[in-house]
Amino acid sequence: MSQHSQFILLTQRRFAPFFWTQFLGAFNDNVFKTALLTILTYDALSWTNMDVGLLNNLIPGLFILPFVLFSATSGQLADKYEKGRMARKVKLLEIGIMLIAAVGWQTHNLWLLIAAVFGMGIHSTLFGPVKYAYLPQHLKTDELVGGNGLIEMGTFVGILLGEILGAMLVVHKPWGTELVAGGAIIVAVIGYVTALRIPDSPAPVPELKINWNPATETIRNISFSKQNRPVFLSLLGNSWFWFYGAIVLAQFPLYAKDYLHGDHSVFVLLLTIFSFGIGAGSLLCEKLSGHKVEIGLVPFGAIGLSVFGFDLYLSSLSYTNVATVGAMEFVKQAGSLHILFDITMIGVFGGLYIVPLFALIQTRCDPKHLSRTIAGMNILNALFMVVASLSAVAMLKQGFTIPQIFMATAILNAIVAIYIFSLVPEFLMRFIAWLLIHTIYKVKTINTDRIPDEGAGILVCNHVSYMDAIVIMASSPRPVRFVMDHRIFKIPFLSWVFRTAKAIPIAPAKEDPWLMEKSFIDVAQALHEGELVCIFPEGRLTTTGELNEFKGGIMKILERSPVPVYPLALRGLWGSVLSRDKSNPFERAFRRGPFSKLEMVVGDVMQPQDVSPQVLQEKVSELRGEWK
Repeated sequence: MSQHSQFILLTQRRFAPFFWTQFLGAFNDNVFKTALLTILTYDALSWTNMDVGLLNNLIPGLFILPFVLFSATSGQLADKYEKGRMARKVKLLEIGIMLIAAVGWQTHNLWLLIAAVFGMGIHSTLFGPVKYAYLPQHLKTDELVGGNGLIEMGTFVGILLGEILGAMLVVHKPWGTELVAGGAIIVAVIGYVTALRIPDSPAPVPELKINWNPATETIRNISFSKQNRPVFLSLLGNSWFWFYGAIVLAQFPLYAKDYLHGDHSVFVLLLTIFSFGIGAGSLLCEKLSGHKVEIGLVPFGAIGLSVFGFDLYLSSLSYTNVATVGAMEFVKQAGSLHILFDITMIGVFGGLYIVPLFALIQTRCDPKHLSRTIAGMNILNALFMVVASLSAVAMLKQGFTIPQIFMATAILNAIVAIYIFSLVPEFLMRFIAWLLIHTIYKVKTINTDRIPDEGAGILVCNHVSYMDAIVIMASSPRPVRFVMDHRIFKIPFLSWVFRTAKAIPIAPAKEDPWLMEKSFIDVAQALHEGELVCIFPEGRLTTTGELNEFKGGIMKILERSPVPVYPLALRGLWGSVLSRDKSNPFERAFRRGPFSKLEMVVGDVMQPQDVSPQVLQEKVSELRGEWK
């Protein structure tokens, strides 16, 4: 995957039929929902006397209510049955729901249409666990970020096109509702046809006994997820994104109509650029993550959501037009481009936030419980979105303007992000590491696919600078436990990074024999638990740029834990400010400048019986070559 674009997946049967099935489902959901919201916003009196603002927040809430009621059951079904078969049954259900909706459109029966909204919520509830549990069964670990990015892009492009088409068709005179009703049925049928080509995806737990009680199964699902702290907090982070998105998107119809004074084409424009932003951010994840699960992008995304959410409030204040305008006229108004830019960037940073969270959940969750974990996440998503709907209604009742709702949501996002990242500092630590190697350094990785996706192993590397561990940490496809000199471990600021990464400080026996022995015990425990451990056998930073003699500590580790060893080398760090080059550090900084090029190269795996300090030193020296 590191050699190919993620779009190659769209040509392969293991991914393409599933991609188009979920795309068409998202598209159809939004043709229907947006058509209903649009007709209620711009032609309310023909359908109901109820408050339009209330309906704009109530209908999305009814759509996600089935996630609360039926997610626990759908997660069990996805773990028990083959996923292609599940997808086909869900698509048949969609056809039936769209037939019911067609009757509602033709009879102007609002409650029948609302029932169909609830039915489409059931459709999405059943498909959700299948959607995200399918990917790890058919994609390699280094394809997951790209695959998830495509799925998120496809989902939001489907949402975008569905919203545009739904908003445009329903106001078409005189056949608007007929076009929506007939088109939705046709799309549902095409979705079923694509589902017929989804390859077999064996059930991970075919012997599972279904618990039909949604309350007890929901509690059990969430309790199981809480046992894996990073996964559970990732579920909460994911749910918070949907809280944020639900509030923002629910305001767009009235924001376009009453605040921007636009017709329905302005509403469509807002949806278009937001969905474009989500799609762009989702696809950008693979490039920025280096084809690995990079959770350092999550804080980056959270920062952007707050910054541009708050700026959307400020840019809305500067918009002064009061005449009704279409999309083309709106773009020409003072302040409109600022508003459009903010909405686009909210989408971009939303994509950067959500894709790594999905990939982390998929890679760190027990495969036998993945569908039920996704179902638990959907329950949390639904609860957060219901609360979002209620919160938006409450703020409107309290007299909040829509821009003030954007501002309040951005501030809440900052508070929640700080809380989550304080509970799991690994997110923030990975963000700092990612930021450093994308500003100070430009890192090229070579043969990192040799590092195994799972299982214990020891990484052995040359020691050039105080940044070595951070570069390796940010470049490795997996979390790494570092064994490092206790003096480096105590360096201010870096100490927080190393503690968060659960680094293992070590001291020479003559200096602190107790700490040295404890270090070997901690290494053995980490390897026993299947983790990767990285050591620097030189024992100290080089002062010449050349390798120092490799010490024998590696042999003591392998005596206790005979695991595979992976030699690797860092190239290009010698002469950096944080190396022990004796030349003037300011001259070095000026000479190298930002985005200094360096490489991390991984060698062939070595079995423990083939390892010795001398052999390892030769291997690392060969990998490093002449470039220090």
